[in-house]
Amino acid sequence: MKRARGAIGTGVVKVLRTNRTEIARRAGRPIDVVAIADLDTTTDRGIPVAPAKLTNDARAVIEDPDIPLVIELIGGYEPARRFVLAAIRAGKDVVTANKALLAVHGEEIVAEAEAHGVRLGFEASVGGGIPIIRTLKEGLAGDHTAAVYGIVNGTCNHILTTMTREGRSFEDVLAEAQRLGLAEADPSTDVDGVDSAHKLALLTTLAFGVAPRFADIPTEGIRRIEAVDIGFARELGYTIKLLAVARDGRDAIEAHVQPTMVPNAHLLADVGGNFNAIFVRGAALGPTMYYGQGAGSMPTATAVIADLIAAARDRAVGTGVRVPPWGVPQRALRRLPIRPLADLDGEHYLRFMALDRPGVLARIAGILGKCNISIASVLQKERRAGTSVPIVIRTHQARERDLARALGAIDRLSVVRGRPVSIRIEEQLH
Repeated sequence: MKRARGAIGTGVVKVLRTNRTEIARRAGRPIDVVAIADLDTTTDRGIPVAPAKLTNDARAVIEDPDIPLVIELIGGYEPARRFVLAAIRAGKDVVTANKALLAVHGEEIVAEAEAHGVRLGFEASVGGGIPIIRTLKEGLAGDHTAAVYGIVNGTCNHILTTMTREGRSFEDVLAEAQRLGLAEADPSTDVDGVDSAHKLALLTTLAFGVAPRFADIPTEGIRRIEAVDIGFARELGYTIKLLAVARDGRDAIEAHVQPTMVPNAHLLADVGGNFNAIFVRGAALGPTMYYGQGAGSMPTATAVIADLIAAARDRAVGTGVRVPPWGVPQRALRRLPIRPLADLDGEHYLRFMALDRPGVLARIAGILGKCNISIASVLQKERRAGTSVPIVIRTHQARERDLARALGAIDRLSVVRGRPVSIRIEEQLH
């Protein structure tokens, strides 16, 4: 969701001051903000800075010997990476909400944190205020996590929820979300799935103890989803969500972000608006789900402060780091590749806009058959001779590479208008 510049930092200061007594009781000592670094030192954030010092010199804060912990909330790769590494090398604990930074540079940063014996907290990086990071690192440490399924981007979930409830187009709902401040002026990081992939990279490391390359995570956003697809999904008994999926494996892991049809009976189908949810399947525990506000200054601030309290508690009992950043030492991470999307099997929803002529369905079905794709059902309702009508096909289990080959051939048919739409169907959410 869209965030005003400095909103999370403002939320952190508000919560620390409002809950000062309770936080001190839980941490075993007071936690005070003594300095704030911001390039913009003139904008009124709606809360007094004093008694903290406001400066535009981040290095001065990092190098201050009286400051034991630094919070990074500027986002992005640089200068966040340089500031975080400088703070770690200065012997300071670091708390960050920066999922993009950790997804791409996490191994470098964690290696420095381990080498310097400092704490690195990033609870706020996934799911806003949902305590999923600590849950995977500690609460589920005694189980083998087999799979993680997440709705982890509030902007996309808001758009898809509104399209589902009101039958409106993607472009219309996105434009409204931008007017309301619920989506960025440039929404590509959200609607193209990049934000979800950043978060999935972290969830995959924490859940399975592996170190995936972010660039290898297959990622698709929601731009091609139309109201007609949502209507057909409802008729078939599904709700479309942008789903981040990870499954453990012996030789490779499965990790991808895609629009996905979720069975209406599943809890994830009911996650609406800007809420997030992460569904975890453990070998011993079975399924659990973690649900809540996935963004916003105050929910995210609660996660930042939880990391502050954890660091203060650790410092109270000694100098050692109680829990490594990834839950295990970085050297213990498994080096497994991400299985290519082309190698995955699954059921799919396919929609083609085709001219309403005799034999068109037979030609499409013939191509699917030649590519080893079996048809489970067909929906073709409208009859307007000479015009384009939707043909909807649900497949049985099919290999993604065969599906891509078939869709390419069908797209070249003169009777097909526009690109075919393919949406993965997830039945194994248990």
